Amino acid sequence: MNDVRPPGPTALVWFKRDLRVRDHAPLAEAAHFESALGLVVIEPAWLASPECDPRHVGFLLAGVAALQRDLAALGLPLLVRTGTMPQVLQALRRELRFTHLFSHEETGPGWSYARDLAVADWCRSQGVQWVEWPQTGVVRRLRSRTGWAGRWAQRMNAPEAARAHGFKAAAGLQPTPVPTLGQLGLPAPGAPVPPAGEAAAWATLESFLAGRGRDYRRALSSPLTAAEGCSRLSAHLAFGTVSMRCVHQATQARIATSADPALAHALRAFAGRLRWHCHFMQKLEDEPALEARNLARTVDGLRPGDGVAEAPLDRERLQAWCEGRTGYPMVDACMRQLRATGWLNFRMRAMLVSFAAYHLWLHWREPGLFLARQFLDFEPGIHWSQMQMQSGTTGINTLRIYSPAKQARDHDPTGRYVRRWVPEMGTAAYPAPIVDERSALAAAKLKLYGLRQTADAQAEADAIQRKHGSRRSGLPPSKAPVRRARTTPGPQGELF
Repeated sequence: MNDVRPPGPTALVWFKRDLRVRDHAPLAEAAHFESALGLVVIEPAWLASPECDPRHVGFLLAGVAALQRDLAALGLPLLVRTGTMPQVLQALRRELRFTHLFSHEETGPGWSYARDLAVADWCRSQGVQWVEWPQTGVVRRLRSRTGWAGRWAQRMNAPEAARAHGFKAAAGLQPTPVPTLGQLGLPAPGAPVPPAGEAAAWATLESFLAGRGRDYRRALSSPLTAAEGCSRLSAHLAFGTVSMRCVHQATQARIATSADPALAHALRAFAGRLRWHCHFMQKLEDEPALEARNLARTVDGLRPGDGVAEAPLDRERLQAWCEGRTGYPMVDACMRQLRATGWLNFRMRAMLVSFAAYHLWLHWREPGLFLARQFLDFEPGIHWSQMQMQSGTTGINTLRIYSPAKQARDHDPTGRYVRRWVPEMGTAAYPAPIVDERSALAAAKLKLYGLRQTADAQAEADAIQRKHGSRRSGLPPSKAPVRRARTTPGPQGELF
């Protein structure tokens, strides 16, 4: 990147989902300026969005408090403001004639994209230079997926951003207290908020690499073992308290130096999944509409409640699923764990979505919004791509329908997990199954497999694969072979 520093400038570093000091390119660049200041903005659009939950805000506030302490040690004040970005920037501009705004790129939902457009307009009107840096493998304005994996590897293997130091704080502005949930008008979160901040992220990563990840391959599928055996980095990656590049490089370094063959073998599996994290985020970057409408338009109207079908979404079924009272013990146990803790391993997340999409025949959007609020590690690009993949609306992925009974046999053979979360099972208090599994799945398969045999669906699938499929081939999209992607629990196992 070209040097963007004129004589005597002032830099404002806008922290969003990058609440860290290490491997932070905007922060490193700001250290060279005549004066600098950090900024976090609690945006009403985020608080009011249907994906936001108080647990998300609580985790962010804890991370901001840790970041404020870390930046103070470097001599950089961190301001915390509440309001819309252009209004906050305008108010700050009256107090501090900053010349540059530095931040990381963000792949988020529609409200954040609209926000960024407003910030760009404001910067142009004020003569402020806004510079953004990538922090994941997502590529802006990507023309073709050909070679994307190589570009991801190039970014992840590049040296970390220089460690920032020697800040000259902008005069007249002091760090502001981090607000509480109550001061923001929010209730206490329904689940405990785990430790946040950069130190917590690195402690989590180190414990995984040091030995906790030794049984990763075996442990990641079962809700009994995944909480300990998975990396548990997903929320830290979502809020940027550690960078993907640092996780990748630390993992590769531990593989290279580990004297434990079993640990190294497990960490290779984990390392192979990190690319998939950004692969799915790239889908939202390339196709922002996939958070709201079917990726494969030939399935429009297939399910009630998707905005095309005449029949409304079945609210009774949706509510039973959300509350964990479907009469299917494994489904209900997983939903109750998620609501109580804010986390669930990937295979069980996929089962919840599969059950909503195929057994209950619900369109993915409203179940997806509910899950977004439950997942502390909600990452828009991964979330909406997975909601559509597990619901069979991408047009290219093999339909993967999870049997709750089989998942219980495979991953909770003694029933210990179900008994913990559904203690009333087997009593009159526990409901009968909300649908008959055999007939519900037969109806779902008939509709979906029948649709996929049509010429329109197959032509659309080819086009979607060419745009969104991951290819290592150097061939251009028009020449690259079209393969139907398959949904497997492996590559997506550490997306959350």
